[in-house]
Amino acid sequence: MVFIIVALAAFAAGFINAVAGGGSFLTFPALIAAGLPPIDANASNTVALFPGQIATGYAARDGLVAASADSRINVPVLAAISLVGGFLGGILLLVTPQSVFSRIVPWLILFATAIFAGGIFFRTGGKKFRLNQTGIFAVQGLVAIYGGYFGGGAGILMLSTLTLFGLRDIWLMNSLKILLAVLMNAAAVVTFIAAGLVHWHWTIIVAVAAIAGGYTGLHAARRVPAQIVKGFVVAVGLVLTIYFFMKPA
Repeated sequence: MVFIIVALAAFAAGFINAVAGGGSFLTFPALIAAGLPPIDANASNTVALFPGQIATGYAARDGLVAASADSRINVPVLAAISLVGGFLGGILLLVTPQSVFSRIVPWLILFATAIFAGGIFFRTGGKKFRLNQTGIFAVQGLVAIYGGYFGGGAGILMLSTLTLFGLRDIWLMNSLKILLAVLMNAAAVVTFIAAGLVHWHWTIIVAVAAIAGGYTGLHAARRVPAQIVKGFVVAVGLVLTIYFFMKPA
């Protein structure tokens, strides 16, 4: 029964990651339900979802070409920032006690969801809520550290950052988000494997199911209206925020 729950959660996570981000909100609690300690579940979750991110990134390469052609976006700098930040976040997780990590998880999810909802639904049209080039570099650095540390909601944070930067094309934003997520997680994955935190049996199950869900979600993302995709992200974030606050530490 636990096997089925983990596999279904992983498929849904791959779908959600491809559509808007936040899929690890599902696989993280599923791995805890399978008996993994919180930090081990987080590390295994990051490693498991990594192949699916690579696969969806390849499938979204036309969106990456469009992002690279957009003069407003410095893709190489954002990529380098994501790689370094992911490594720092992974190291930070290794030195965090299990009990402390369990207590801060719901706050991390709430923060990610609130930022995304604010960036999408509460535009003022003024410059106060816009990020310039320097601003997006700084924020992406923080997001990358967060992504390497926890991962859940990193996609939501990246989409909100790109929204505050002034981008509105959900396909371009989503494709760029996938690339940056792959880079930040690549550094974290190496760190977690070297530290021996990965439970490979569950990791392989999640990886295979998430790849299948990712391809399904990527094709859906091309056809679903942008506002539905964005609203779905917020709904997922709110539901899982409530879940983690109610879940015993």
